[in-house]
Amino acid sequence: MRHHPDPGRRADRREPGEGPLLPALDLFLAHLRVERGLAAHSVDAYGRDVRRYLEGLAAGGVRSWEAVTPAQVRGHLADLAAGGLGPRSQARALSAVRSFHRLLATERIAPGDPTEEVDAPRRSRRLPRLLSRDEVDRLLAAPGTGSAAAARDRSMLELLYATGLRVSELVTLDVNQVDLQSRVLLARGKGKKERLVPVGAPAAEALRSYLAGPRDRLLRGRPSRDLFVTPRGRRMTRQGFWKLIRRHARAAGIARPVSPHKLRHSFATHLLESKVDIRVIQVLLGHKKLETTALYAQVATEILREVVSPLESLPAT
Repeated sequence: MRHHPDPGRRADRREPGEGPLLPALDLFLAHLRVERGLAAHSVDAYGRDVRRYLEGLAAGGVRSWEAVTPAQVRGHLADLAAGGLGPRSQARALSAVRSFHRLLATERIAPGDPTEEVDAPRRSRRLPRLLSRDEVDRLLAAPGTGSAAAARDRSMLELLYATGLRVSELVTLDVNQVDLQSRVLLARGKGKKERLVPVGAPAAEALRSYLAGPRDRLLRGRPSRDLFVTPRGRRMTRQGFWKLIRRHARAAGIARPVSPHKLRHSFATHLLESKVDIRVIQVLLGHKKLETTALYAQVATEILREVVSPLESLPAT
């Protein structure tokens, strides 16, 4: 029969305010060191988290394991949050408390595990970084107008920023998926799902200029249904567009990394700050879940109204 330290054995050494539950910490630490073989620094970290939890229970007047409920565990997490501990650190603390209670339940020291009904705090997602007003201006102007490739690049950047398309949706566009008269395009997103996306006036003008001659010069008489093509007559690839956007960003004097997705982030955030309903933006972006779109509501930036106004060309219903 496995011998375990008696939780009550340290009662005579208990410090004021520790409460009758704290001696069980010895059992837990021994379990971590011997049976789980954790390193000393990991054992110390678990010990600090559980000690803080047990001292909180004692301060709340909890005197027995039977009295520990999910409400007490959630209250402990709330106290950690009130003390300035972030979701990641709260989740780590809950992991320690959960391991502690599972051991007590397994060894039948406690009647059950109150952490089973407690969810870990949700970690905040990393907010997307946007380009500043000046950076967007410089990036859109970087291709210039001196060549057929420049006209293509300018129209691609303008369209990406005006519609919030994914880069895969942008490079796979066919000519017949864009209606410049109505200023709307048909995007084919994930799972081959289709959606109509309005095109802002600056992007539509850039596309007209590109289709008025530069695209034909790139094709050199070769047939193609692809909207954006290379001098070899092939469709622009994701990798190719990533390279050109980085090149134009460097030419624009933008030191930090620039990606197609940053223009998509800017599109969504600007619409939100223009008071466009978040569910409309969800449809425009092709998001399956609203919570994905809601991420942009946390981003505080100025709107670049004079560069693109996708809302102005929403089709009438």
